[in-house]
Amino acid sequence: MTPTTKLEAVNIMLSSIGDAPVNSLTSGLVDAEMAETILDATSRDVQSQGWHFNTEINFTLAQIANGEVPIPSNCLKVDQIAGQSDRDLIQRGRKLYDRNNHTFIIGENVKVDMVLLLDFEELPEAARRFVTLKAARVFQDRAVGSAELHGFQEKDEMRAWVEMRDAEADTADYSIFDNYGVARVLDRSISHKIN
Repeated sequence: MTPTTKLEAVNIMLSSIGDAPVNSLTSGLVDAEMAETILDATSRDVQSQGWHFNTEINFTLAQIANGEVPIPSNCLKVDQIAGQSDRDLIQRGRKLYDRNNHTFIIGENVKVDMVLLLDFEELPEAARRFVTLKAARVFQDRAVGSAELHGFQEKDEMRAWVEMRDAEADTADYSIFDNYGVARVLDRSISHKIN
């Protein structure tokens, strides 16, 4: 057994509407092409939320000769690390933009946290499964529109969502201090004791 491939994911989607599997992603079948397009869009949507597996922490983006700082083409979200400078840097196109000075000229390397779009086969298996099942539900809704099938697929999707969240919690080593609500309550109780 190996992790789910993109071809297997497309075939799972095709089976969700009763279509026969294809041997290749370049089969030329309209349903297979539509399934792959929906799979890619679903993967992008899920990954854009930012997960432990597709987030780079404290990553250095290097300036180029003209002082601009390009962003990798697979970057979905980028955030300058707080306290690095007084600039307000944001993503604009494929470069960082300084909102305070209204320029793309940054003039230095910048440390960022960055969410990347990974190829389907670079995802952990729990994420592949969730993306596949969510995409299969969307595909079936668009191709067939069966409310009964939607209900069955939604249950499978929810189970896969829970499995992916569990895998995220296991691999990210979160603690209660990573939760903003808990940190705020602890901070409040500490402040109250000091006063």
